[in-house]
Amino acid sequence: MDKILLVRSDTVQHVRKLYNLDKPGMMEDAINILDEWVQKQKHFNKKNFSPRYLEMTIIVNKGSIERAKAQLDKICTMKTLLPQFFGNHNANTDFEHLYEVVKSVLLPKLTSDHYRVNVMKFYDVEWNASQAIYLYRHNVILAEYVKIHDYLSGFISIIDLSEAKLMSFLKRINPFQLKQAMSIFIDGYGMRIKAIHIISESTFVDGLVTLLKSVVSAKVASRINVHKSFKDLHKFIPKAILPLDYGGEERSLKTLQNEWIEVLASQENLDYLKEMNGASTNESCRQKGKFTEHYAGMPGNRFG
Repeated sequence: MDKILLVRSDTVQHVRKLYNLDKPGMMEDAINILDEWVQKQKHFNKKNFSPRYLEMTIIVNKGSIERAKAQLDKICTMKTLLPQFFGNHNANTDFEHLYEVVKSVLLPKLTSDHYRVNVMKFYDVEWNASQAIYLYRHNVILAEYVKIHDYLSGFISIIDLSEAKLMSFLKRINPFQLKQAMSIFIDGYGMRIKAIHIISESTFVDGLVTLLKSVVSAKVASRINVHKSFKDLHKFIPKAILPLDYGGEERSLKTLQNEWIEVLASQENLDYLKEMNGASTNESCRQKGKFTEHYAGMPGNRFG
């Protein structure tokens, strides 16, 4: 049980079975193999990852140990190369203006196929382009929380711009920074996106879709949907999962945001966040040639 996130009674068994890890002892064996590999990585600044963290790393990589190794290496490397996205941030004191601009929450209930829905609702509030980094940092904190508190098949994202001035919004987005952020969430944390639902009546929405498609893979790009009204969401997501704001039965966005702030700002989570921010790399200890081979094309690094 988690303070906010709920999983279905069959979630763990269902997701493990998808990747042939449902037999007794199979997941434990996979975790041990990954942990043994971690212990041999001289360039890792942290080696005591929890079994739950390693398990979710394996799950988001569809049971592939080799892909789990690569993803774990990647998120640790990103914390070294892109430190501006990470840090010991307090959700209660460091994002006050952000919450006036956007509410970013994960909804408590999973879909029937075990996907977690995340909602980002933007408001008609003036903000500077430099403040976009706060949204990315906030979502990094959410991503760290999910890795040890959730169990899921992937994510469905709702981007609600129905109350925002889209043209003004687009002018404030740095495409390069957005690409870095999406790389962190998808490549670093292993965020598997089933669908992205954008809500907007603006004639400029095509510009946003073009921007998003330029920073994600063709597969993810093909999963972007645009709706003029939140009512269209009911065709894809049950009302029992959606907040009251969208004609659903779940608690309101404002209530959920306040609950998330309390959980993310708890001393327990702040301590954990500090620990995980230390999961970076010492590149001087990495096997020669491996950095350039794997990360030379990563957005934002000093070689890319």
